Amino acid sequence: MGSYLLCGLPACFTRKHKVAEAGPPADVKEMFKKYAEGGTHMTVEQLWQFLAEVQGHGGVSIEDAEQIVDQVLQRWHHIARFTRRSLTVEDFHHYLFSTDLNPPLGNQVYQDMTAPLSHYFIYTGHNSYLIGNQFSSDCSDVPITKALTRGVRVIELDLWPNSAKDDVLVLHGRTLTTPVELIKCLRAIKENAFSASPYPVILTFEDHLNPHLQAKVAQMITQTFGAMLYSPESECLKEFPSPEELKYRIIISTKPPKERREKKGINNRKDISVKGKISTEDVLGKEPPDLTANQADDERSDYDTSEHNQCDEDNTEACDRATRASGALAYKRLIAIHNGKLKGCLKEELNLQLEKVRRISLSEQKFEKAAVSYGTDVVRFTQKNILRIYPKQTRVNSSNYKPMIGWINGAQMVAFNMQGYGKSLWLMHGMFRANAGCGYVKKPNFLLKEGPDDQVFDPKEKLPVKKTLKVKAYMGDGWYLDFKQMNCKFWSPPQFYTRVGIAGVPADKKMKSTKKKVDNWTPVWDDEFTFPLTIPELALLRVEVRKYSMPEKDEFAGQTCLPVFQLRPGIHAVPLFDRKGEELGSARLLMRFEFYEADVLP
Repeated sequence: MGSYLLCGLPACFTRKHKVAEAGPPADVKEMFKKYAEGGTHMTVEQLWQFLAEVQGHGGVSIEDAEQIVDQVLQRWHHIARFTRRSLTVEDFHHYLFSTDLNPPLGNQVYQDMTAPLSHYFIYTGHNSYLIGNQFSSDCSDVPITKALTRGVRVIELDLWPNSAKDDVLVLHGRTLTTPVELIKCLRAIKENAFSASPYPVILTFEDHLNPHLQAKVAQMITQTFGAMLYSPESECLKEFPSPEELKYRIIISTKPPKERREKKGINNRKDISVKGKISTEDVLGKEPPDLTANQADDERSDYDTSEHNQCDEDNTEACDRATRASGALAYKRLIAIHNGKLKGCLKEELNLQLEKVRRISLSEQKFEKAAVSYGTDVVRFTQKNILRIYPKQTRVNSSNYKPMIGWINGAQMVAFNMQGYGKSLWLMHGMFRANAGCGYVKKPNFLLKEGPDDQVFDPKEKLPVKKTLKVKAYMGDGWYLDFKQMNCKFWSPPQFYTRVGIAGVPADKKMKSTKKKVDNWTPVWDDEFTFPLTIPELALLRVEVRKYSMPEKDEFAGQTCLPVFQLRPGIHAVPLFDRKGEELGSARLLMRFEFYEADVLP
């Protein structure tokens, strides 16, 4: 009853809390004073010097600085823009606190994009067609479109025959998910593939089709994508092409038909109806009794047990003839990235020397075991080949695993449920904000090169501190505009605080908090933190704002995750995002970032 008055009205309607705009922090005033040389206005030339020396804009020009001054004056002084060409300290503060004029990350692709695909972390989706959970949600082209517009570059589709076996549906097999037609998904991909990035989109198929339907899929793909489709000149690639070579191209990745083998003793599943309903006995696809746990992980991706495989182990020649006769050979020719079949011990497979490159897929559990047992073998494999990791079966609610274990071992495709909102997905968003959000982030050199005596990077090795990041959280603003329509609690006196920390290798992980600011919609903290980093190339800066709410759980008020390796030094406006990763309209933070080498203490 503490939140209500005797009259029955919410307490928040009995008090008015003015939203006073906070002035520039002391550091901002000092910067202005220094670069304005003690004057009351900062000229274009003085701003240019500040950008080059403090803000990390090495290639900034006088024209760039002049454009910033024009934009600031036009935005806050419609008349003054005709009478002066300089900034006051308040104008300078407005510029620094503007997320579009002064973001913490660059908006241009800056990494080398001419290396093979295996040299990049690739923004990868899992079961990209699902709207919600893995068991009973609808399948649709809508989440595919959403993923592509966010910059996701790998889309996964599970292909199944309809009940009449004359068309192809996309759905999550052995569940109650309702299907969507494949052609609808392909059209959505064509329309949205390059809306966020010009770099290639890879389609990974889990196909459960007979040769006739594979031929139909080949026809659909060819007619839909036309010249956009990348078809390799040879059946097997010796090295992957680069993202630059594959701009505006669609790439198909799956197991070639002749490598699909029916396992003896596996009962064929019942046909999938138009609505995708099946008996509860088949829920989530229990492993067949004749497969060991390790074999099951090797033979399937996600819930795939390949019941619709066409061939018997003892009849390969007849199978190949049937494949060619049915037209499935056309389907095989479209496959640019072969998803390899693991035939033996994983360690041996990782070290197998082949003249072709390939992709293999591992569940998160099997990958974690591999990383612990023989991480250097994984790293060596990923220098040339592609490794995809997918969530375990029990993540029915579309949750995700921690992606850092995949990245530190060189895995290119850390496949995520993009609808499974949570902290793990925030890290994924953060990693792929790098390189202008193009969906491809170059792996650090230590994951790509062999050292003396053919040694490779050991993910378990303890390393010394390489660099220190110093972060200062000055202030925040914008919550009043973003949350004023929310419940009564956000009308009460807010007590905001910010959690700042590092997500990275275990030695670098740390979270710290600012002090709480009472009764203020524009909190000023001026709190400073230092983070020693052993592998800054993979570190992500985590920022999460909360509203103190004793005795209840503190309320979420925004978050972001930023790649440390691309952070601009200096003072910047940091935009905040909601739980789903959508940018908030106004809420933002003013922060400063400084880097120090290991032998220089901040």
